[in-house]
Amino acid sequence: MTSTSRDVARAAGVSVATVSRAFSEAGAVSELTRRKVLTEARRLGYSPNPAARRLITGRSGNIGLIVPDLANPFFADIIKGVQRRAREARQAILVADTDEQARLEGDALRSLARQVDGVILASPRSEIEDLPDDLNIPIVLIHRQAPGWWSVSADFAEGIRQALVNVRALGHDNVAYAAGPIQSWSGGMRTASLRHHAAELGVCLYELGSVAPTIDGGLAAADLALATPATALIAYNDVVAIGAMRRFAARGVSVPRDMSVVGCDNTMLSQLAVPALTTVGVPRYEAGEAAVALLERTLADADAVPVQQLLPTALVIRDTTAPPRRS
Repeated sequence: MTSTSRDVARAAGVSVATVSRAFSEAGAVSELTRRKVLTEARRLGYSPNPAARRLITGRSGNIGLIVPDLANPFFADIIKGVQRRAREARQAILVADTDEQARLEGDALRSLARQVDGVILASPRSEIEDLPDDLNIPIVLIHRQAPGWWSVSADFAEGIRQALVNVRALGHDNVAYAAGPIQSWSGGMRTASLRHHAAELGVCLYELGSVAPTIDGGLAAADLALATPATALIAYNDVVAIGAMRRFAARGVSVPRDMSVVGCDNTMLSQLAVPALTTVGVPRYEAGEAAVALLERTLADADAVPVQQLLPTALVIRDTTAPPRRS
């Protein structure tokens, strides 16, 4: 038999109204009382009805999360971070995948807005001004910054700088770069950083253009890199880097003896690659958790000044970088 709020109230020695407040209103009851109510609720297997909670508080208890590609382990890790923080706050997440199509982001926002208290938009491909501005719900961006918007992003410029400094220190004067989606804000930060620091370091940078952030994109990037004098390739992400490594192997190019390769993100794929991939470590779980924390702040105070939080990055050196082969 399903337990009710009345059963929980009886077991905890409080009123039914106190049970409701313990679940619905932060600070409405003492911490001791809240813990007592939650303990009895767990013992009895009771959870509040979401529809009833929305009637009481005006909140659904749901968070929307929009990502460009669920198949990319980078975004899977962000989802886990969001889920971990949301679980602590007794919130559910609704996830939408836009399949790297900017035009679908607005549709996903409108659809989720009817079901959630706020939305986290990860690595949006849309221009910010093209997103719906009439949804009346808070939105937090991950890996995108814009004036007046709450956001969490990683210091991609610094991570890529470290990657370039490392390959230059190994002796690589000619470096190729495979960029990702043109609409990617973080990709723009990486490109700008590479251009700036290549000039400072005396590196000849060969920009291969935009490739799909996939294994196939990496295959294409490898062929483009081999058409240049480059002895090192920096890829938009780990997936592109691993695709490039596969193509290099097919063409008899040894990594890192003939070509050094650097990825970006430090996903599990980078550790599973053979050889293990040198990559820029980007906080993923932490970005997801931080985004939920910012969303909670906007829900608690609608007039709060938007925060743009920046997370550190660092190069992780493994086995795909080495001094260039001397002929």
